[in-house]
Amino acid sequence: MAGRDLRALFSTNDRGLSTAEAFTNRERQWELVAAALGEHLQRTADASFDVEDLEAPRDNVTVFHGVGGVGKTTLSRKLELSLASAEHRPAQWGEPTWAGERVLPIRIDLSRAAGTDFERVVLAIRLALAGAVGRPLPAFDLALRRYWEHNHPGESLEEYVRRSGLRGKFAELLPQQMQAAVGEVVGALELPGFVGAAVGQVTGAVVRALRERRQTVRALAGCLRLADLLEAEPDLDALSYYPHLLAWELARLPPKKRVVPVILFDTFEDIGDRTHRDFERLLQRVVWLMPNALFIISGRARLQWADEGLQGQLDFTGPLAWPGLAARDIPPAHTAAVGGRQVLVGDFAPEDCDDYLARRLSRDGQPLISPDIRAVITARSHGLPLHLDLAISRFLELRRAGRTPTADDFDHAFGALIARTLSDLTADERHVLRSVALLDAFDLTLATRAAGLAHQAAAQRLSERPLVDENPYGLWPYSLHGAIRTAIRTAADHTDDRWTTADWTRAAERAFAALGDQWTSTLAPSRILLIGCLRQGLRLARDHRLGLGWLAEAAWAYVGDSIWEPLAPPTPDEPDSSGMHTAADALVELLSALARRQHEHRERTADRLAAVIGTGLLPDELTEMATYYLAKAQRDLGRSDASRTGMQYVAAGGGRLAPAARRGLAHLARLAGDFPTALDTTRTLGWEGRHHRVLGDIWWTQGAMDHATAAYEAARAEAEQHGIAGERATAQAQLAFVTAFTDPTRADDELDLAHHLLSGLDLRATTLTTKIAALIRDAGTTTDLDTRAHLLRTEISVGGLASAEATLELGLAFHHAILDAGDALDAALARLEELTQGGDYAYYTDIVYFMADRSIPARPGPPARWLDGEDVTRDRWRSLVTARRGGTR
Repeated sequence: MAGRDLRALFSTNDRGLSTAEAFTNRERQWELVAAALGEHLQRTADASFDVEDLEAPRDNVTVFHGVGGVGKTTLSRKLELSLASAEHRPAQWGEPTWAGERVLPIRIDLSRAAGTDFERVVLAIRLALAGAVGRPLPAFDLALRRYWEHNHPGESLEEYVRRSGLRGKFAELLPQQMQAAVGEVVGALELPGFVGAAVGQVTGAVVRALRERRQTVRALAGCLRLADLLEAEPDLDALSYYPHLLAWELARLPPKKRVVPVILFDTFEDIGDRTHRDFERLLQRVVWLMPNALFIISGRARLQWADEGLQGQLDFTGPLAWPGLAARDIPPAHTAAVGGRQVLVGDFAPEDCDDYLARRLSRDGQPLISPDIRAVITARSHGLPLHLDLAISRFLELRRAGRTPTADDFDHAFGALIARTLSDLTADERHVLRSVALLDAFDLTLATRAAGLAHQAAAQRLSERPLVDENPYGLWPYSLHGAIRTAIRTAADHTDDRWTTADWTRAAERAFAALGDQWTSTLAPSRILLIGCLRQGLRLARDHRLGLGWLAEAAWAYVGDSIWEPLAPPTPDEPDSSGMHTAADALVELLSALARRQHEHRERTADRLAAVIGTGLLPDELTEMATYYLAKAQRDLGRSDASRTGMQYVAAGGGRLAPAARRGLAHLARLAGDFPTALDTTRTLGWEGRHHRVLGDIWWTQGAMDHATAAYEAARAEAEQHGIAGERATAQAQLAFVTAFTDPTRADDELDLAHHLLSGLDLRATTLTTKIAALIRDAGTTTDLDTRAHLLRTEISVGGLASAEATLELGLAFHHAILDAGDALDAALARLEELTQGGDYAYYTDIVYFMADRSIPARPGPPARWLDGEDVTRDRWRSLVTARRGGTR
């Protein structure tokens, strides 16, 4: 947009600084306006169109609504200029399709600051037409003159126009045209002496002439309702019907004088509220009674005229009256105007934010705001233009104070956003708004309970505001605009009804309790609900130092499914929030470490869990949870002694994880090659200890793949029965692993199922099992296994999974044994011996010797205790190799 940003211009002494106003394209909104205007012109040009038809549906309104500060007023002004003259239209907007038509944009600011009342609205429309039409509009002018003399005795219209701010280059024409209209009527009725008389006498004569159907008033006789309007009491209510006369006069203009008004009502939210609709009712009559004018309304909320529930509050309501307003909103990215006329003005895209900031302030054609500062402002703004303007003001303030602005100066929210957001909300809506600012997402029940209100009405009204985004497919459908939520939560609040710290804490307690009730009171709580409640509940408890409450039970439900969705809420906004100070801090870190262990080295997981335990902040049961998973991480790292100590501690406690800890001890016995002890322990586990899967883990190491297959099938079936998705996927991956040794064709099917069951889960070790199984399935048949093994070693190393690394080398040795590749087999043995020198998985080297039918060399440490003896185990493993050699794929 051409012009200067005066606020920026007067904020600095730097005369070399360019402060040009910037306008970001908004091409889609222009396309919608252009299409709406094209349809309007086509509709009004049809021979069947009749401005005096008061029953036909109206489709002459387009609404732009959006959150405060999103740029609706800027858009309204740009539309006015673009409709008035092509030179003001951005090149990207393209040429309109209505060349040859005289389009008259009339923009009326309805904001409280403008002080616009209904009289000024009517006068503004007539003033604009005075210059465009250049002639009296007798029917309307006569009625308006009568109204004026009745309601403004002693005050001439000329004087009012001069002092009201309505003056323009055509302002002086209106009184002249109105006087000329009265003169024409007096002359037509041949009323000598009446020219200077009160207009009431003239209109009385006109009414009598109309009623008597005199030929002298044939020019006005075509207006069917003129006599009724001239007879009506000339009050504000009657004035709201006079636009019908304007529409009639416009429709009978000769072609050379014909004009199409496009009336832009801006800041529509300031005309009242949803209880007091008096001004809105008057404006709606203007829109209804001028069907040959196109109206573009901009405001914060959708127009509700198509809502049948407003019957009685407004004159014209319902979807039959306003079919375009009843249709679904057109989203910001939509480019067609067919259907709905309610258009959401969306936020700027990041690239538009950067362009806006770069062009607003410049020196010698170069952006004054550096790219790093622009990036921070853009991220903080969430695309809200008002935030960008506030950041530009801060940039100039810092320079005025003698400082060089840095990116850190803009890594915060602006308190001005709060006042702007709250300005048109009721007290209850403001209360709900602050309450839901504590939540990532909410529904009406959650919002009402967080606010501590007895009724949902305020939450319902707030949800309809453009500052609330809606995702009908979300667990909770509503969320606050990002920039507004950040401002309300973190910026300095100077409003009269601002909350104290205690108010925020009480709201957090209410929201926390409401989340817990949603989870615990649901008859069949879903995993999605659990994760949603945990994420929001953890944030509330951490940021507001609340007790754990229902979070402890939810944490157990989270680990019970072995799925491991990410849970950690964003970093707190407080600068001194590092470290763990409360039980909630420790629980956030515990669950985050458990989820992140699927993506971090087990060393990192072990360190994080040890730090949680070291705080002593968690209750005993949750401390046992941290201890158990620390022991698992230590086992994966090859620290069997430390792992065994942790597992024994948890098992001895008899808590919820005692069966899992006993399973861990069975695994540790298996790692050490003490299979009889592992088997004896397994018999005590039951479902809670995943006994079938542990049996499968023992039997495959013995080469008894049929027993292992049966065990894993039973484990999968039991997991399905209990609805534990993570355990089902793990059992299926192990089933694919053992069938890869015995039946590659079946392994294909088992791997397909494993991949299907892993879809949507975050199980790194189990995923690696499927990849090793795929390698074993292809053993002896392909030449790229070494390359695949190299890539897998890298992936395993990143995770710190020693057990998976040893299993990979065992599978690769199986491949080399099938091919009878002595050197490659020796290399695999060497890698295995290096990996198992600590004692864990040392029996893997024995298995490789069994596969190759070699004798086991003497080595330090106790030998493996095979369940059926070494000879039987050797035969089983050797048979697997020979069977693969003779088999076909």
